[in-house]
Amino acid sequence: MKTIPSDIEIAQSCKMKDIHTIAAQACILENEIEPYGKYKAKLSLDILKRLSSKPDGKLVLVSAITPTPAGEGKSTTTVGLGQALNKIGKKAVIALREPSLGPVFGVKGGAAGGGYSQVVPMEDINLHFTGDIHAVTAANNLLSALIDNHIFHGNSLNIDLREVIWKRCLDMNDRVLREIIVGIGPKSNGFLRQDYFMITAASEIMAILCLATDMEDLKQRLGNIVVAYDADGKPVTARDLNAQGALALLLKEAIKPNLVQTLENTPAIVHGGPFANIAHGCNSILATKMGLKLGEYLITEAGFGADLGGEKFLDIKCRYGGLNPSAVVLVATIRALKMHGGVPKTELETENVQAVQKGFANLRKQVENIRKFNLPVLVAINKFSADTDAEIQALEEMCRSQNIEVVLNECWEKGGEGGIEMAEKLVEMVQSGTGGYKPLYDLSSSLQQKVETIAQSIYGADSVVFSAQARKEIKKLEKYGYDKLPVCMAKTQYSLSDNPDLLGEPKGFKITVKDVRVSAGAGFVVCLTGDIMTMPGLPKIPAANVMDIDKDGKITGLF
Repeated sequence: MKTIPSDIEIAQSCKMKDIHTIAAQACILENEIEPYGKYKAKLSLDILKRLSSKPDGKLVLVSAITPTPAGEGKSTTTVGLGQALNKIGKKAVIALREPSLGPVFGVKGGAAGGGYSQVVPMEDINLHFTGDIHAVTAANNLLSALIDNHIFHGNSLNIDLREVIWKRCLDMNDRVLREIIVGIGPKSNGFLRQDYFMITAASEIMAILCLATDMEDLKQRLGNIVVAYDADGKPVTARDLNAQGALALLLKEAIKPNLVQTLENTPAIVHGGPFANIAHGCNSILATKMGLKLGEYLITEAGFGADLGGEKFLDIKCRYGGLNPSAVVLVATIRALKMHGGVPKTELETENVQAVQKGFANLRKQVENIRKFNLPVLVAINKFSADTDAEIQALEEMCRSQNIEVVLNECWEKGGEGGIEMAEKLVEMVQSGTGGYKPLYDLSSSLQQKVETIAQSIYGADSVVFSAQARKEIKKLEKYGYDKLPVCMAKTQYSLSDNPDLLGEPKGFKITVKDVRVSAGAGFVVCLTGDIMTMPGLPKIPAANVMDIDKDGKITGLF
């Protein structure tokens, strides 16, 4: 069997082009880039002004089946597809999210694609990159500091200390920060109250950064953040604290998308990093819009499965960005389908056609979900070396029996060359002009109706149970008109249900909404289901334990 080097070894052996060359390749002018070293740069928002009259390229979303520990490969497919499109003569740009340090040092070890379909410089992208996530963390925690400072100095806004809903954040998995007490010590330390940290990817400011369309829109959204409620139950906003200007200052560089490249020198825009299980899971509107102006095709991805990132991309991001996607590529692996079919991770190398057939139910459901937005779907089978011909053939036959377009995707092993058939089928699908994007629900529907639509139509739930706390919060949001916002479901990524142990296509389950929170700045209502955490923990053996750097600065162990 052919031995393929590790992702980081592949990345370190590639020949990157100077970022000025990549920019010129994408028709970006010299004065529109701000280099961060030789191989990465910030992009000026003036690009959008200059190209405002240029028609947009075709927008293609890469989504996936419900994720498993076996892996699916959305980012790898996104990168590989972009490379493949360029190989067949189509000018393609890709747009990805920025990795969070939490998962990088936790389970994943890296998030820049894999094999011969990666964005580089991989080490920089996975670590501090251009500082965007740190800027979000600083802005988030500045707002926390301003809230507590206001309370300490007389609390003229009459904030109810029991109703401070703005939380601190940190870009690291740290379970001990899930519940904390602030203000311990003398009176000069402020008032004692319970608080907690979220991971930065879950911060509303991260969502705002990714949904803002320009600096003015960013500042407006920052001002709209509901930070607390006063003694009469009225919302208190960041604007009430005169905080929006200072927050925007911290984000003045972070709002600019970042330009890097793939292993095959395809331009790649990497910007923003909200999680899809606890936020909306898409890169920035600005990055996507910029890519649409710079390329014939803009290939982007949304986090986790089509029931999470895919739904949020189509119901939240596309609404706010005025985006009109042309098609969806749905990634699946034989390995993951076998897990959905009941095979433990330790036995995935053994051929099991029956398990693939059983796990197909999850893929079929996710295809159904995309079709509910009236979009064409191309299933990409992300091939692993242990996949057998019999397993692949069985999956292809099941897809065709359901009138599902399917193609073998070998981008991990072969780079763009391994995605040529996928690229050709996608172009054919897009050029046929079938479909016509439409959102799943109407914003004028009640909050309960929107949640029920998502839960029943997308997840396959029988019904939705709202806790007493959730019903109380919904009434409060209705009073102030927040119930007409889109819904962002916070749900486990491991199941279509809110129970991570229910794999495949579960039936006969209910979705339980435990709490409801408004993200008025981002422009959506977050509904927390199951036991979802906004501050993840590290595994028993974190990826950090195998990472190292030598005396020459060479990094090892980063995936």
